[in-house]
Amino acid sequence: MASIFTKIINGEIPSYKIAEDENHYAFLDINPLAKAHALVVPKKENDYIFDIDDAALGEFVIFAKRVAMAIEKSVDCKRIGIAVIGLEVPHAHIHLVPLNNESDIDFKKAKLQLSPEEFQQIAEKIRKNFI
Repeated sequence: MASIFTKIINGEIPSYKIAEDENHYAFLDINPLAKAHALVVPKKENDYIFDIDDAALGEFVIFAKRVAMAIEKSVDCKRIGIAVIGLEVPHAHIHLVPLNNESDIDFKKAKLQLSPEEFQQIAEKIRKNFI
C-alpha cells in the first residue's frame, strides 16, 4: 500500500509543493512548527532512511540542502534545523524547520495554524528561491 507521501508525490493528495526533481519531492508540512517547515522525501518508498543505499542517500541529502537554502532565503531565521524521526510515516523523510531558537524544533509544541493562502504564499516564495 502506498504511503501518504507517495500519494502526495503522485498528486492523489494535494500538497504545497516547493521543489521536485527526478528522485525527490519537497513540500510544506501542513502541521508546521514554524512558517516554511518543509518535508523532503525520496520518490522511491523506503521506510527507514538508513536503508537507502549510499549514493541515493547522498543525493537525498544534497537535494534537502538545496531546499533548506531556498527556505533560508525566504523566511526570517537564523538557521534551518534538520530532523529525521521516521516513526510517524513509513516513508523516509527529512524535516527542515526554520530556527531562531533551539525550542523552535520541539515537536511537542503546538503547531502553527496557517490559512491555505498563507501556505500558498510561503510555497511560492520558496519555489522562487530554489536553485
